Order: sequence, then structure tokens, then C-alpha cells
Amino acid sequence: MMTSNESARRDTVLVVDDTPETLSFLTDTLDQAGFTVLIATDGDSALELVDQITPDLVLMDAVMPGIDGFEACRRLKREKLLSHLPVIFMTGLSDTEHVVEGLAAGGVDYVTKPIVVDELLARIRVHLANARIAYGTHAALDATGRFLLATDLSGRLLWWTPKARALLAELFPAQNERAASLPAELVEQLMRLRGEGPKATGSATMEIGSRRLEISVLSRIGPDELLFRLAEVGTRNDEQLLQRALSLTTREAEVLLWISRGKSNREIGEILHISPRTVNKHLEQVFVKLGVENRAAAAARAVRTLAR
Repeated sequence: MMTSNESARRDTVLVVDDTPETLSFLTDTLDQAGFTVLIATDGDSALELVDQITPDLVLMDAVMPGIDGFEACRRLKREKLLSHLPVIFMTGLSDTEHVVEGLAAGGVDYVTKPIVVDELLARIRVHLANARIAYGTHAALDATGRFLLATDLSGRLLWWTPKARALLAELFPAQNERAASLPAELVEQLMRLRGEGPKATGSATMEIGSRRLEISVLSRIGPDELLFRLAEVGTRNDEQLLQRALSLTTREAEVLLWISRGKSNREIGEILHISPRTVNKHLEQVFVKLGVENRAAAAARAVRTLAR
């Protein structure tokens, strides 16, 4: 009979090393420790393998022929779906510059050869646990429908929620071909907001055609990770025009403006920082004042008013 521990999912570790002796040693060690082990003998093979199977962690030799470990790690991290994948470098090099290069390439840690088994296993388990927490947090944020994204301190995109990605694709359609990167003008604003201290705060507004994007830095969520919130804000002139022409309150004009731009109640709530239920109450009043029965008719009336 299979026990609960035996039936539990085994974490998968990809070992990338060009030395047969090291591969054999690590395969036996990790298998005995309860891991499923994948092996690759160079950077190219590792990248091809990860295209087929996503491991939970990578042990990467720093120095290999062809694509070295640093470049292989950089290429892995460029893929949004792999950005959370922890990479631990193995190296016989103890020079500070090589340690720094490995961490700069996206590695989370390094171990030196000859490898001390207990130390290696302890580091693997710590980074697997951290990765699960981080990935779970991102998944939870994705499910809330928030307009959030995170970058490193240089402005490189680390992750974003589906809502943030859709909003930026709408505002910057020319950027769609480079879906894993952010528009240069947006990165410039993010970097202005990042601050130098641990309590980075502030907000800025970008004009994008006739639309406005508000960017707020929420916090640092790691030594090299900043969390930002995006929100599209209405154009005051348009809101005021609708308010005067249709005898609406300020909030009713704001709701109607976003209805005319195809936003749902939930999205309008996010933009205006009110609940979807409150949005619906304002919308009911808008219907009465405009003498219409549905959203489409209200949106059409707003568009005609703004086009005059």
C-alpha cells in the first residue's frame, strides 16, 4: 500500500553539468533525497528540455562549453512562465565577480565545488519553499483581477497580472510583439518612482493619446523586486462635459465615461476605487436621467455627447 508521503508529488530538479562524474553524483544524491532528477550536459540541451518539461528548480554549472550557465539562466528568465524558476549555480570559481555574475543573471544562490551534500539539500529545500510561496502569491493576485506588476530595480518585468497585461496591451498596441517587456516610456516612469529607500512610495500619471494611466509604487517585495499598481483615470474635460450636458453628478459622469469606453462594473470599481455594487447604483441613476434602459444605449449617448 502506498503511503501519503510516497504518493505525494516529488519535486523535480534539473541538473545541468558537462562533467559525467558530477551528474552521476548529483543524480544519486537527489534521488535518495526524494527528488525527481532531469539532466542536461550543456546550456542548449537544458533550454530544449525546459521547453518540454518545467522543473521546480535548476542546479546549473556556471562554466560549460557553448552556452555557459550564466547565459542559459538569462534566457530562462526572459520567459514569463519561467521567471519564478529558482536557479542555483554550481561553480568551482570562488572569485566575487563570478558570484555576482551568477546572481545578476537571475540565480537565487550558488554552491561551490566540491559540493557539500547537506548544505546543497538545505539550500534546495529553502529555495523550493520560497518559490512556492512567491508563485502562490502571484497566482492569488492573478485571481483577484488586480492591475499589478513587478519589476526588478532596473525596470525589467518580473511578472504581471492578466489585468495589467491586458490594459497595457490596449494602451500600447505596438508593444504586443514584445509581450514579455514593458514600453520604454513606462519603464522610465517606474524607475522615477522606485526611490532609493526600502519604503518606496509615490505615483505618477502618463498621458497616452486621449487616455491617462496612473502608476503607483506600492512597496519593495524583495531585495530586487518592486510592486506597482496601474489604474486608468478619466479625462477631467470629458467627465465635466458629460456632467454639464447630461445633468449628472460627478461620480455618475465618471461611471458613464468608463461605460462608454467598454469597461465592466468591476473594472470601473477598480479605476474609481469603489465597489461594483456602488457602480451599479450610479449606473441605475444614469439610466433614469438619460431615459435609457441599458448600458449600450447609455454608452451610445455618451459617445454622441463627447463627439459634439
